[in-house]
Amino acid sequence: MEHIAFCKLEIFLPEDSLPALREALWSQDAGHIGRYDRCLSWSPVTSCWRPLPGSEPYLGTPGELCIQPEVKAEVTCPADRVDAVVATVRAAHPYEEPVINVIPLYRTGLEESGDKG
Repeated sequence: MEHIAFCKLEIFLPEDSLPALREALWSQDAGHIGRYDRCLSWSPVTSCWRPLPGSEPYLGTPGELCIQPEVKAEVTCPADRVDAVVATVRAAHPYEEPVINVIPLYRTGLEESGDKG
């Protein structure tokens, strides 16, 4: 298997939390691609979950299905920075159990350019 130099993070959150998330990501230099920084995209999604007994949900009521509009933010970061970036996202995220998908990126073209992220 080839070396993974970059990953993409997908982060689901309420839209009103997006400004704080952006600042948290940028504080870790996530979204730095070549001669550009603060590269980030987001799109509206509809999500559902059911908080279980003992949970302390930001939205919803334990035992009841919650369906809410959210945004999915997407950003790249160097693979060797993923743990630090995820920790920063968790600290800035309002949810008790945030969804943060980490996806390894193969052959992005960034590796050949000698880019650092």
